[in-house]
This record gives sequence, structure tokens and C-alpha cells, in this order.
Amino acid sequence: MKTIQWFPGHMTKAMRMMRENAALCDGAVIVLDARCPASSFNAKIKDIFRGKPVLYVLNKSDLAENTDEYLKLIRSGGAAAVALNATQSGCRRALFAACEGVVSEKRERARDKGYERTFRFMVTGVPNTGKSTVINLLSGSKRTVTGDKAGVTRGKQWIRLEGFELLDTPGTMPPAFENQLYARRLAYVGSINDDILDFDDIALALLEDMAEKYPERLSERYGITDFSSPLVMLEGACVRRGFMLRGGEYDYDRACRAVVDDLRKGRLGRIALDSAEDVRSLRY
Repeated sequence: MKTIQWFPGHMTKAMRMMRENAALCDGAVIVLDARCPASSFNAKIKDIFRGKPVLYVLNKSDLAENTDEYLKLIRSGGAAAVALNATQSGCRRALFAACEGVVSEKRERARDKGYERTFRFMVTGVPNTGKSTVINLLSGSKRTVTGDKAGVTRGKQWIRLEGFELLDTPGTMPPAFENQLYARRLAYVGSINDDILDFDDIALALLEDMAEKYPERLSERYGITDFSSPLVMLEGACVRRGFMLRGGEYDYDRACRAVVDDLRKGRLGRIALDSAEDVRSLRY
């Protein structure tokens, strides 16, 4: 599988903008994908807010398992974290409470001095983790542009709420993926622009990973019983799903797209791409 690298020019500009605007913010809301909170953690972003309160939001928890364990591991290092599905309005209260929790002492000190403060958070993370959806959840309305393609947000925009102001920012990757396993997992969940990926490689790698952790999911979805190689599994999926060409040839391209899309849309069930050790090894 070829090396995955993706850091287009607009991300360089976005990182510069984040550094320049960090001084205007009291803290950050860093959105992670609950299926891979280690793979979607960008240490470069955290470094920008060193010394300021940070709240980690494990979004898309409806697609993930082991979320409670991930939360405990992140919180064990002293970080604030909450898990939710930002597309569900019922999660708004928990998210608002979590934001309030990281600035509660500063708000009390301001009230003791006789005034109310508006706290500013920068909302950031790697692409397609749901940053704009998190902002829309907090605001109670659709204030920002959202999408399921990496790189939807390109510019900055401030959103005013009661007691808070939020700065939406473009998704940014590390300048280089030192851990290609993490890069591959981000490719699975759609955080890397599909246009730069070799979908054959991604789908075959995904089948291999799923066969190791969740073989029964592959059997249920695709009727796979032979796990001897990723290609054999892909061909099994072609047969079950009817991805066949004239002459009985397998439609590999269609099958590869379907397998990856099934994972992204939750059709393969709740999953955990990162291990507990992956999460434990990082300093949130």
C-alpha cells in the first residue's frame, strides 16, 4: 500500500490563521472521531492552545464502540472530554454543560468581580470529524456549512451563542503522517480527500482489518466465509452484492467503494478502529 500524505496549501494557511487567532480565544473544542480518537488527534492543534482549557468531543459515537473506555483514558490524563452524536439535538445539553465546565472557574471569578464574560472557543480538528455539526448543535440552528467530504470548511467564521462565541475553522492534518496506520484509519472514515486515495488499496486493507476484529460483520453483510486473503473477501462481497461485469468478471471498483461506504455509514455496525493502547499513548 502506498504512503498516504495529504496536506494541501489551504491547510498551511489554516494553521497560520489558527495560531494568529488563538490569542483571541479562551480555549478550544477539539473534535475527534469516536471510532478513532487517537488517529484523529492532531498534536499540532493541541500545541497551539498550550496552557488554555481544551474540551475533546468524541463525535459520531453512534458509529463507535468502546467510547466509554476511550473517555476514561482521555480524562485520566486530566483532559475534559465528552462523547456524542452531534446530529442529535438531544445531545446539546451535555455538550453545552461540557463547554461550561472547562471555563466554570473563570466565569465564577468574573461574576465575583461583578461582570459576565463571553468566552471564546476555537472549534477545530482533522477534516470530516463533524466540527461544523458540533457548532450547529450548540447554536441550535444551522449556522455553518456541513458535508461528508473532507475539506468542506475553508475559511473562518464566528458564531455567537449565549455566554460563548465559537470560531469555526477548516480541518487540518499534521504536515506529515509519521504513523501510516493512523493515516489509513483516517482514510477509512473519510477524513482524507478520496481523490488522492487508491480505493483498491484502502478497501483491501479495510477488509483485512475488519476480518481481524469483526469477521462476523463481514459474514453478515457480504456472506464472506473465506478469510484467507483480502482479495478473496472482496470477491465474496462481489458475489453477494451482485457486483459483477459481463462475462462473469468481478466489478472490483464498485465493490471497493461499497465496502468503504458501508463502514462510513455504519452499515458494518459500531466499530473501534483504534485500540485502547493507541489512545493511552497520547497526551491529550
